[in-house]
Amino acid sequence: MADYLVIVESPAKAKTIGKYLGKKYVVKASMGHVRDLPKSQLGVDIKDHFSPKYITIRGKGDVLKELRDQSRKVKAVYLAADPDREGEAIAWHLANVLEIDPAAACRVVFNEITQDAIKESFKHPRQINMDLVNAQQARRILDRLVGYQISPLLWKKVKKGLSAGRVQSVAVRLIVDRENEIRNFTPEEYWTVVAQFQVEKQKFEAKFHGYRKGKSIEKTELPNEEAVNQLLTHIEDAQYQVIEVKKSERKRNPAPPFITSTLQQEAARKLNFRAGKTMSIAQQLYEGIDLGKEGTVGLITYMRTDSTRISPTAQAEAKDFIVREYGDRYSPATARQFTAKEGAQDAHEAIRPTSVHLHPEKVKEYLSRDQLRLYRLIWERFVASQMSPAVLDTMTVDIQANDAVFRATGSKIKFPGFMTLYIEGNDEGKDEDEKFLPPLEEGQQLQKPNLDPKQHFTQPPPRYTEARLVKTMEELGIGRPSTYAPTLETIQKRGYVLLEDKRFVPTELGEIVVNMMKEFFPQIIDAEFTAHLEESLDGVEEGQVDWVKMLDDFYGDFEKDLKVAEEEMKNVTLQDEVSDVECEKCGRIMVYKHGRFGKFLACPGFPECRNAKPILKEIGVPCPRCEGGHLVERRGKRRRVFYGCNRYPDCDFILWDRPVGKPCPECGQPLVIKRSGKGEGKETWVCSGADCTHKEAPSPTVAAETGE
Repeated sequence: MADYLVIVESPAKAKTIGKYLGKKYVVKASMGHVRDLPKSQLGVDIKDHFSPKYITIRGKGDVLKELRDQSRKVKAVYLAADPDREGEAIAWHLANVLEIDPAAACRVVFNEITQDAIKESFKHPRQINMDLVNAQQARRILDRLVGYQISPLLWKKVKKGLSAGRVQSVAVRLIVDRENEIRNFTPEEYWTVVAQFQVEKQKFEAKFHGYRKGKSIEKTELPNEEAVNQLLTHIEDAQYQVIEVKKSERKRNPAPPFITSTLQQEAARKLNFRAGKTMSIAQQLYEGIDLGKEGTVGLITYMRTDSTRISPTAQAEAKDFIVREYGDRYSPATARQFTAKEGAQDAHEAIRPTSVHLHPEKVKEYLSRDQLRLYRLIWERFVASQMSPAVLDTMTVDIQANDAVFRATGSKIKFPGFMTLYIEGNDEGKDEDEKFLPPLEEGQQLQKPNLDPKQHFTQPPPRYTEARLVKTMEELGIGRPSTYAPTLETIQKRGYVLLEDKRFVPTELGEIVVNMMKEFFPQIIDAEFTAHLEESLDGVEEGQVDWVKMLDDFYGDFEKDLKVAEEEMKNVTLQDEVSDVECEKCGRIMVYKHGRFGKFLACPGFPECRNAKPILKEIGVPCPRCEGGHLVERRGKRRRVFYGCNRYPDCDFILWDRPVGKPCPECGQPLVIKRSGKGEGKETWVCSGADCTHKEAPSPTVAAETGE
């Protein structure tokens, strides 16, 4: 018979911890929260100091009965939920339900699920931290006050099923405001002139920079074709001479280990993971993976963190590994310390592997494909963060033609350092290639180059990707590590935004709701005000702010706004966009609707006619199997994109990779796009035939036609 009961959130975590604790402990899972505010009512007594009314979550009765029965058979109960506000609240609710004194030493926390960490944490149990609990309660009540009092207004004035949330409303506003910036953007013309030189057998490019005035060079823009023609006329018979060569050495430091937001951003860039998927897989890696003979092992530290701090033990282990695998030069003399961003709670370490010796190659056979890809990303980022900086030789060359100056820049890696293992991605998805310049000397005469003038137009700011939106929310102080992924999921579920080509686009509904919120609830939808509330919640957690007073301060102005909105908010009628597609079941003209997965066609005769179908995206490639058919972009049950014939089910031809509209020169099967490396990678065209190994570089003409 066990002497102690340990309660965690999930069966996977229970299994891992149970292995380390031994027979005296029985480990059970609560399956997350066991109590919450009721769904059918506000559940907050505003007049009684915002007192919450908690009830047992439906379906948790059997779980609680088992935990109660087990708790009566043991000497002590330990509550080992995750080490954050949410975990502390789960422990507090369990303590209340199981009649455990919150002031007793019943709470156990750990940042990583390893044998040493688990055993050490059980040597130092503590009482439940009510500051953490109150911070979670305050957030939950704040969200309930906003959601349950604004949402009914939106149901009445716009349509049923809408919701307004404290953080989600600001996220939608960011997307709507960006769309308005794009609509109102006025492109401005500008030109570039690139000189293409050749020195011996090496070609390089230099871009027009400006005109030389005495000893200085005045940077000059080329706003129109007239300015370009004046430049070309001015240098028509000029001699080209190198007037200055600057060489320097530049160090490049590695990126810090992951925090929650940067993990979500990098997984989006390099692995094409949605934020929710990233956090779900990270949770699995944290709770434990069965590694065969080694048993179940937690592979990473806790994944909800805003701290880049690394324990001295982990740094020492990383240093030993780097020296052994790469050599002394690749390990800095002193361990690198990263500065946490302003406002970071710094409650946990950064996200890192629990042991650097659990190399991705060593554990790959036990992981799913996606688990391995995310674990490799975390492992490589952490190890690289502890490596020496890269050293680059840079070169800037100014070339003069009359008094016009062209500038060429180049760099090459002198010492790769951390870049041997890992290079941080960027939102544009571009690889950072080395640009070599030939050996050039001041006074050197160059042959007349080919001049390539090009017209350009300034571009509007880009729409938000998931990664870019998470980064912006973090910079503005909106939300916290645990809220990014659920916020992005909610705004799509409600139909406020769509993901098109991996970028957020607001729907008409989203724009209407944002405009109504701006008019009647300006504070709720204001990024600065939302960030201030987050800081107040942090103050509650630190014991510096009284949570009831904080709610009272918020509710005074909010209640006034509610009364004004109830009296003055006008009804809004949403007009469906009419298509040119006839419903094959009843003959009506179908309309566009917005669902969780984007736009679709629906019959306006609902509910009499329930016909609906997806919008097929044309890609301009004929079907290679049937006459008259053409390939369209489709999505499978798991939302994976594939390309199939528009005549399905009469023709069931499909490809899982995007076709380029060109047959294989060897076997005639369609060529498809493959990308090597991580994320966007470098594009190659390969044959889709099972027995053909043909591959080729992309044709610029066809690539432009296919939009790649």
